[in-house]
Amino acid sequence: MSQGHVLITGGARGLGRQVALYMAQRGYRVTVNYRESRREALELVAAIRSLGGEAAAIAGDVGRPGEAEGLVRQAEKELGPIHVLVHGAGPFERQKIPVAEASLDLWRAMLEGNLSSAFYLCRVLLPGMRSRRFGRLIFFGFAEVEGAPGWPGRGPYAAAKAGLLSLVRTLALEEAPYGITANMVAPGDIRQPWKEKTIAEAEGVAVPEPMGRPGTGEDVARVVAFLAERASGYITGSVVAVTGGLLPLRD
Repeated sequence: MSQGHVLITGGARGLGRQVALYMAQRGYRVTVNYRESRREALELVAAIRSLGGEAAAIAGDVGRPGEAEGLVRQAEKELGPIHVLVHGAGPFERQKIPVAEASLDLWRAMLEGNLSSAFYLCRVLLPGMRSRRFGRLIFFGFAEVEGAPGWPGRGPYAAAKAGLLSLVRTLALEEAPYGITANMVAPGDIRQPWKEKTIAEAEGVAVPEPMGRPGTGEDVARVVAFLAERASGYITGSVVAVTGGLLPLRD
């Protein structure tokens, strides 16, 4: 029996890929959104279908309001009403750039991709979720985002994610009467190839971290799946850190 339909933005690669597989294994119909990773998205959908699941891959830049709306409409046309949003898409600039040297294009890309995109998606999804009296909105942040920490060289990105958390907590308050929750998952320093690995694959791999092994995409996916459950309806406006106890690395 299907658990419902989950839309995962940025789901073709990285943490989103492992979230998609994990949710599919638990009976969700999965829409994988991608912007450029078409091959990876189609391979992921094929993998889910090979396991007996239902999945679709839909391209779209959720940082553009028209494309965000089109994504939701197309996803619901293919797999039915969306019950869970996992918003994993969001650009990150690898090069460290001080605020004084940041371009307008960089600022706009970070804000549109990480913050405005959440608004664009929610404004389309919320009417349906309200009518069904159920919805789960799950967003990605970064370790200790709830303290709005300074992050030298990453100012636009950090500002966008801190703003996103304020939006998440506002949504939690406004949508609670409709059975809709909004939460943020804050992964620690989980890097490739571990973003797309399982916990079993990481066990026995020694690293200088408190838990003694790398964090994985499955660690994040387990938290996402828990927050998506109907029985998790009392948890909203929260930030769940998935860091293995490791202090954040501000590099």
